[in-house]
Amino acid sequence: MVRSSTAAVVALGATGAAAALGLGLAVVLSLHARGGGGGGGTSRAGSGRSGGPSSSLGRALSRMVTRRPASFYEALPLVKLINPAGMQVHISAMGAVITKMIVPDKSGRKADVVLGYEDVESYSTAQPVTYFGAIVGRCANRIAGGKFTIDGETFNLLKNDGDNALHGGSMGLHKRVFEVRETSTDDYDGVELSYNSPDGEEGYPGNLYITVAYRLSRTSNQLSTEIRASTDAATPVNIVQHSYFNLAGHSAGDILGHTLRVVGGDHYTPVSASLAPTGEILPVAGTPFDFTSTHRIGERIAKTPGGYDHNFVLFGLGPQTRYAVRPNGSVSDSPRLAAELHDPSSGRTMQVLTTAPGMQFYSGNFLDGVAGKNRAVYQKHAGLCLETQAFPDSVNQPTFPNVVIKPGEPYRHEVVYRFT
Repeated sequence: MVRSSTAAVVALGATGAAAALGLGLAVVLSLHARGGGGGGGTSRAGSGRSGGPSSSLGRALSRMVTRRPASFYEALPLVKLINPAGMQVHISAMGAVITKMIVPDKSGRKADVVLGYEDVESYSTAQPVTYFGAIVGRCANRIAGGKFTIDGETFNLLKNDGDNALHGGSMGLHKRVFEVRETSTDDYDGVELSYNSPDGEEGYPGNLYITVAYRLSRTSNQLSTEIRASTDAATPVNIVQHSYFNLAGHSAGDILGHTLRVVGGDHYTPVSASLAPTGEILPVAGTPFDFTSTHRIGERIAKTPGGYDHNFVLFGLGPQTRYAVRPNGSVSDSPRLAAELHDPSSGRTMQVLTTAPGMQFYSGNFLDGVAGKNRAVYQKHAGLCLETQAFPDSVNQPTFPNVVIKPGEPYRHEVVYRFT
């Protein structure tokens, strides 16, 4: 029997949310199986009760609360994925953002291990932009000079990072409202978010049809994120999950005491002063970038000006990576172990598995008193990102793997966060 969540996801999307604001339409504020309270536009999944989708929807609608939402952002769906092993993942339709990731430690004590904001609106409006928990793209990371050429035609992008275009532009996927659909099965509690990026959005060619599937295992503390995209014209695609992790808890201080190992990460891509790649692929041996064996993050960070914000070449592929990447952007059908992060204080370990050829290790260098959730204030190195990806600026670097997809050649990228 297919196991469904006990509450329906309310897929208002941008149009529905705006209608709810302007016309005072009913908004489901709490859809809990036990009738408990909840936040605006919130659905709760993962209770483990059985039942078909229609009966689940009927029970949810019978507990509908009607009031005018206070803002556009409050009207957006917020989905909670919950498993019996003690893990929770909260996801907003705004930017497909992971707003919370609650994970037990070695003693069973739970903590939220991702940085984030107190309210959904801040994910769209806060300055400076942090990209906390968001899906970023169309083309994540930096594109040098804010331009690229495909088939002889040059496309100019908004430069939102000095002379670079960063993370899809100032109105990239992190600021778009996704449609939401429940996808739970016997094996996982899931939700799929979709967005259609029109031709020319932020300067990128072609219509791009994007889906992001989050799946929380019912039997282990493991979250899978599968990103797919297809286009009707040649266009660069590199869509990334951008959560900041602190395995001691999002407000526990810095991550310099965490340890990191990058599996097969024996090469990296050096950057210029603007943090765009130079086009080189160099060995990590003898440098502060050598995490092929386990090291504390703070052990050699002083030797990297500004901290870590670099792409690591995964799986021992080195300079030959461009020959290993398939037209869909992946190097394997199934995610492979790419990195292992550990916090000695809590005992939490997170393994990162992916189908992508690279991983951006960012040590939270630009955090500087960011006001976060639960009154947290995030200072420098309060969290870190392990963003599995294509190489930055690949569209302009002939020695890097191809990131241009074409009609009939859909993009696929999967990343798994596995906690023990």
